[in-house]
Amino acid sequence: MEIKGEAKILRIFISNTDKFKHSLLFETIVFAAKRYGLAGATVTKGVMGYGSSSIIRSIKFWEITEKLPVVVEIVDESAKIEFFVQKIRPWLDNIPNGCLITIEKADIILNKQGSKKRV
Repeated sequence: MEIKGEAKILRIFISNTDKFKHSLLFETIVFAAKRYGLAGATVTKGVMGYGSSSIIRSIKFWEITEKLPVVVEIVDESAKIEFFVQKIRPWLDNIPNGCLITIEKADIILNKQGSKKRV
């Protein structure tokens, strides 16, 4: 999908344990981005971090279910990003823990579409 016009990067900082209804919030956001036709989304799992609570969370090899930060990044045209934020904002307003949403301008250097594997 080619991005036309000014591009933006949407970053959503949440926890890997945050839920929307009965699903993980980061998965719900990515599936919604796909449904709304956004160019792409990536979820990055943090190994250490803290937010507004000031509680530092880090991965420990003996703790399998540790609460960790995740960042959902979505890149697309400015208007599409702003529309998408309006759609998902209520989901984030209703989570019990903190979150952070940022939007910044992006200069797309290369947007090359890969070929799909044939099975």
